[in-house]
Amino acid sequence: MPDVTHRLERLEAGQQVLFGGNQVATVGPELAAAFAPGDRIVVVQATGDLLHIPDAEYVRVEQAVDRAHGAFAELGGASDAAISTFFEEFAARLASDATCAPILAANEADVTDARGRGRSTTRLVLSPKMRADMVAGLRTWRDFPVSRDALVDAVQHDGWTAEVRRAPLGVIGFVFEGRPNVFADATGVLRTGNTVVFRIGSDALGTARAIVEHALAPALAAAGLPAGAAVLVDSPSRASGWALFDQKRLSLAVARGSGHAVGQLGAVARQAGVPVSLHGTGGAWIVAGEGSNSEDLYQSVYHSLDRKVCNTANVICVPRSQAPTLMPQVLLAAAAAGDRRNTVAKLHVTDSAVPFVEESLFSAAVEIRRAEGTVMEPHAQRIAIEQLGTEWEWEETPEISLCVVDDVDQAVQLFNTYSPRLVASLVSRDASEQERFWSTIDSPFVGNGFTRWVDGQFALDKPELGLSNWENGRLFARSGVLGGDSAFTLRIRAVQNRPDVHR
Repeated sequence: MPDVTHRLERLEAGQQVLFGGNQVATVGPELAAAFAPGDRIVVVQATGDLLHIPDAEYVRVEQAVDRAHGAFAELGGASDAAISTFFEEFAARLASDATCAPILAANEADVTDARGRGRSTTRLVLSPKMRADMVAGLRTWRDFPVSRDALVDAVQHDGWTAEVRRAPLGVIGFVFEGRPNVFADATGVLRTGNTVVFRIGSDALGTARAIVEHALAPALAAAGLPAGAAVLVDSPSRASGWALFDQKRLSLAVARGSGHAVGQLGAVARQAGVPVSLHGTGGAWIVAGEGSNSEDLYQSVYHSLDRKVCNTANVICVPRSQAPTLMPQVLLAAAAAGDRRNTVAKLHVTDSAVPFVEESLFSAAVEIRRAEGTVMEPHAQRIAIEQLGTEWEWEETPEISLCVVDDVDQAVQLFNTYSPRLVASLVSRDASEQERFWSTIDSPFVGNGFTRWVDGQFALDKPELGLSNWENGRLFARSGVLGGDSAFTLRIRAVQNRPDVHR
């Protein structure tokens, strides 16, 4: 091992970088030209991606983590009542039309700019419902049972007791897409004594700045909590996200967004030794069982296609024996979901389902409303079975994949092989079929009807920081819903009743 290390001052096009133990990545001319002294390169060991972090971005993130790290120590001395006051002050400012006006104006500007660039805005708009949900979520944390130092277990010994108690983790790093509501939800980690550093997608940065200025920062001040308890990394650059997850002082790294971006962020955090909670590829599967009722299936599909989020129905599997009866109901439900949005439903059809879809739909061109505008595409298109793992990121026109299977067991096998393993629903009135499905499907969220129930606030009355799929394996000691109350560790405290205790 060399005794002296040297700082990298430049990169050259064609330079090779070792990764994965026995592979090399090659520096391209664009990266070589962009790299400056003081900059950093993070090599993703799983893929060889070379992530360039300019020095200014790294310093900005370090300063944000410094603030949150210092605030964590201060927060330990804050009362639970002060934390409750913060959530009420934050909620009240969002609920106030006067205080929220500049936030709504900033959001309108973000939406207009995003649309002008052909970006998706389905999750960016700070609608009245989203605003109301943000206020309700913050007040849920206001009223949530105090648990920072909750007693979990106690073992009584002769003359002393070993107490197992909950404790906060520390600084939570949070990178997420342009969804203003998540910005408020993620402050839930303060309820359990943690601090948070945010990095939001560039599309929503103006909204986030306005929330900090007009609601978040004033709420912290009014409650007497340290300003660093919730810090926004004010940068539109993706490099700031990589820099944040490369911070070894994070106790947990949470990422929400697209599959590739989230996977990349997760790899950076893991390499830095930081545990992760990742919400990447989504898309729910609805499987019709032998005991399925056609009306039940219609309702399940229809109510799972109201808007595009991670728990929207993405794949519909129908058993071959029931396909002549059930597939028409699936198509009617999809069409009705399109009608609800004044559009059609785009169909992606595996070979097994082709005989059950009207032939003319494969040649008929229809208007599909995408983020970049309205385009003409075939109403139905064939896909390979491997494409069942594709999450259709639709804007206004619902999209689903259709597959006819031999039986429910084959549908389970396809889900476990190709899906990101997030949400699965079996529509069947057969209890034994439901039990087998529950036992064999590799999914953290399993239901028997519509799929849009998968949401921390909707299902558990707790605002969520994110949902995790099982694409990279099951999660240790927690559910797929990460909430503010689940970001904790355990401490053990010894309480002696006699001074002469010894071993």
